Order: sequence, then structure tokens, then C-alpha cells
Amino acid sequence: MNTHHVLVVGSGAAGASTAYALARKGARVTLVDSDYEGQATAAGAGIVQPWSTEATGTFQHFYTAGAEYYPTLIADLNASGVPDIGYRRSGALIVSRDAGRLDQVNDRVAARARGSALAGEVARMGNARARELFPPLAKDLEGLYISGGARVDGRTLRNALIRAMCRHGGSLVAGVARLEHSSSHSGSSHPGVSVWVGDHAIPADAVVVAAGAWTNAVLRPLGRRLPIEPQRGQITHLRLPGADTARWPTVHPLTGHYLVAFEDSRIVIGATRETGSGFDPRVTAAGQLQILTNALEIAPGLADATFIETRVGLRPVSGNELPFIGPVTGIPGLYVNAGFGAVGLTMGPYAGNLLSDLILQTTPGTAPKTDEGGLLTAL
Repeated sequence: MNTHHVLVVGSGAAGASTAYALARKGARVTLVDSDYEGQATAAGAGIVQPWSTEATGTFQHFYTAGAEYYPTLIADLNASGVPDIGYRRSGALIVSRDAGRLDQVNDRVAARARGSALAGEVARMGNARARELFPPLAKDLEGLYISGGARVDGRTLRNALIRAMCRHGGSLVAGVARLEHSSSHSGSSHPGVSVWVGDHAIPADAVVVAAGAWTNAVLRPLGRRLPIEPQRGQITHLRLPGADTARWPTVHPLTGHYLVAFEDSRIVIGATRETGSGFDPRVTAAGQLQILTNALEIAPGLADATFIETRVGLRPVSGNELPFIGPVTGIPGLYVNAGFGAVGLTMGPYAGNLLSDLILQTTPGTAPKTDEGGLLTAL
């Protein structure tokens, strides 16, 4: 058993992944679950498909690494006795009425797929074949299929990571964490920061703040702030009675919204990107109109689907589009893992594993660095 005791604040994909990776590597771990309304992980559609993104540079490389880490994560969780994380490689279908734009995407994806162990087959297809894969599609769309595209259920993934952490000796504490400079109280064994949950101090050798959109609220008592803001995303769940949707691919129009099929005849459509929403987890009429209009334009066959629910996630959006992962300068033992925006379910597990190595120093020198902010560098 490693002598490190690490306290992780935040139980979304980033926090739960960090806690699990630390526990699996022998650290003593306490995970604080504040159960914030609007947690992005609990609402996210869970698309794992980085190859078509228009982003380049550090973001694109880290995004791809996150997707390609999933087979390793699944194997590790299986070995930990937790076999189901709600993940399936069901393929991804990029669709458009503009053949020229699809050709451009095809060139980009094919170039990236050649260096990928997971992307699989990349193939252009006409409407008939695309509708065989996703029957509700409009009859004037062409497609680009990526066989390695996947999706993961955020709630199932989070719960699996927490169960696996507990199997490795970690503990889960419910409540709101309050951080203070450790000189203010004597409740911590670490010289940098002390953590209180309710009236109880929890001593720790290191603290990871992975509180998503609430990261700055946790850091505020320490006088630190990161350029992370909440962005509301409304995501609607429909059911197609009698349809076996489990193996349908995710669908990606070239307009920023998506359709994701899960088991139980369920189709997830979304999502809004409401910058400036603040911490407001409401479902709105305008948001519903946007989601349904976009979805039915691409897949009119969903018009008779049954409405199940709309989930709202407050994404932690970074001002420079890159997450912040690493130690906080001037406060020994304090780390941050936050700011993933809409891609936390892809990047989060990979980031948590890398940060666990940095904290435990099991693989020094292997963490990627960047001058663009975040990504395992001092904050």
C-alpha cells in the first residue's frame, strides 16, 4: 500500500477516474461526492469519437489519446471486478447534404485513422446504406462511417469507477468540501491545504479538485481562480418502441448537434451550448425547440418517438478550450483536474490516470506538457 492519502473533490468522470486510478495504484483515497444538481457527467450523451474534430494541436492529440485509452480502462476495471461501464463501439456516422464537405471530413478522418489503433474502418456511403445503419435518417443525407466510434453512458461509467475505487480500499464521503490554507486550522497533516466536509477535517497528503463547473467555488477560499465557466447543455431522451437501437451508430451532422443510440430503444438528441447560463440547470422551452428542430431535420423518422426526459448538464468550459490538469503553484499538495467542456467523458479517464501518476510519481517524465495552459503543468 502506498503511504499517500489523496482526497479527491468531485465525483464526475474526472474525479472518479482520478480516485480510481490512485486507489488501483495503491494510494489511500477519499472521494468527496457533493452531488451538485446539473453535474455534466450525469447528463452527458457520452460520444467517444475524436477523429472528425476540426480541432488540431494539443487539444486534438489529447482528445484522441482519451478515446484510445478506453480499452485499457475497460481491461483494468474488469481486473478490478467491475465489468460494465456502459461502453460500446457501435460506430459513428458523419452526415451531410453537402458531398464536398463530407469529402473534406473524409480526408481529415482517414489521415488520423492511419495512426490510430482504434478508429477502424473509414468509409463514404450513400443514403441507402446510411439509413440501414440509422433508419430514422432523412432521405437526402450522405454519410461517412467510422467503425471505431463509440459511446459511453456517463452515469454507468461514474458508478463503475466509484465501485472499483471502493474495491481497492477507497472511501466515498457525501458532502460539500471546504478548502482552507492549512495554517488556518490544525486539521490537516499537509502543509499546503486542509479539507473540511461539514464539521470534520479530513487529513490528506494531496488534494485534487475535480469539481467540474464548481471548481472555482471550491478554490475560492484559497484565493485561486481558473478561467472555467458553466455552460448549460440540455439533452433529450426519446424512445422508439419496438426498435432495436443498441447497435445503431452515433450520428454527427456538421452543425454541432448529435444523435446517440443506446439500448432499450433509446435515442439521445442534443445538445444546447448555452454559454453564460450560470448555474441554472433548468429545461427551457427555447432549448427544447432547438434540440427537437435540429434532430428532426436530420432524422425525421424520430417524429413519432416517445419523449422520456431531458437532462441538463453544466459543462465546465475552459477559456482557452484546454482542460487544467496539474499542481497549483504555491499551494503544496493541491492539484486540479477540470475544464473539459463537452468532452469530459472522452478525456476524463485518461486525464485521471495521468494525474494519478504525477501525484504518486510512478512514471516521472511521461506526462504531456503544453504552453497553452493546463495539461499536467503548474497552474
